[in-house]
Amino acid sequence: MQKTVLFIEGDGIGSEVTRAAQPIINKAVEKAYGKERSLVWKELLAGEKAFKELGEYLPQSTLDALQGAELAMKGPLTTPVGKGFRSLNVTMRQTLDLYACIRPIKYFDGIMSPVKRPELVDMIVFRENTEDVYAGIEFASGTDEARRIIEFFRDQLGVNVDASAGVGLKPMTPAGSKRLVRKAMQHAVAQGKSSVTLVHKGNIMKYTEGGFREWGYELAAEEFADVAVTEKDAAGNANGKIIVKDRIADAMFQEVLIRPEQYSVIATTNLNGDYISDALAAQVGGLGLAPGVNMSDSLAFFEATHGTAPTIAGQDKANPGSLILCGAMLLDHIGWHEAADLIHTAMNKVIAAKTVTVDLASQMDGARTVGCTEFGDLLGAQL
Repeated sequence: MQKTVLFIEGDGIGSEVTRAAQPIINKAVEKAYGKERSLVWKELLAGEKAFKELGEYLPQSTLDALQGAELAMKGPLTTPVGKGFRSLNVTMRQTLDLYACIRPIKYFDGIMSPVKRPELVDMIVFRENTEDVYAGIEFASGTDEARRIIEFFRDQLGVNVDASAGVGLKPMTPAGSKRLVRKAMQHAVAQGKSSVTLVHKGNIMKYTEGGFREWGYELAAEEFADVAVTEKDAAGNANGKIIVKDRIADAMFQEVLIRPEQYSVIATTNLNGDYISDALAAQVGGLGLAPGVNMSDSLAFFEATHGTAPTIAGQDKANPGSLILCGAMLLDHIGWHEAADLIHTAMNKVIAAKTVTVDLASQMDGARTVGCTEFGDLLGAQL
């Protein structure tokens, strides 16, 4: 059995972590299944490499290939802050309708965490990926577009907005919210999870964030009534059903610090999901060990969750762990669980031995710092 994985190297440290990750993923498959199964890697161009070769950052040929694909993986891509071209990540998510960003966060033995009980952190975040302020509908201060919108709000709706403001739109729909919550609920059912928590800021943004909360509860009642119950209705006794609850976003940041064991599956909006998944990763070692996948109904697009780290690019210092763990997620996704388990076991052993890249070594007493290449070699030896 062969599976084709389209891949984009990425910018900055992208080429380094990709070179380290692919052999580990391949070796895990070979160790688990011999010659019976394999992955075929096919490169696509995007980011700075695409611009150098083709004169554009996101070629249509890359999007066309991804439209018909089942599996893909990418390293980090550069996005300028405040100017320049729009985020390639956001563009791909919207163009390919990758509406669910899924990020599991779990502790690895040996990491010295900033929290007292990091081993209690075992959550998976389902982040809506195409709506909210990340839809990219905004206009700069002083532009004709911003002026016209401000005038419309003032003249047609009676809402005063400062004439010098930059303005943006935060669209959130029942359909977009429900399909994200559906995916989170399906995961909770399949994996036997105890709860799904809707995270929102609905106390302030009542018709967008509040709508997400309302639509999430509606979806649970409409499609999962036989296996789920609300926290209110459970009244402390769920009778084996999944508890569906909600938390306001700022309060949830406190909850995952002091009561992480009470949360397993989180379903949340785009911006909230960006924040909380990074904050959770910080509790268990940082983004270097944080895998993720962006999913449509047909494509699973796995990506390193860290940035391009240009200050260390080309120095063999990068942590390839995020992309390697993306490989384990990919293998689990296609049902090759034995190979995925081998990667997790190897990662646990290497980290427990305190032979880690500089980002992890800085969080561990007595660690030996190794480079990106050697870290991959150590994982390969464990396999």
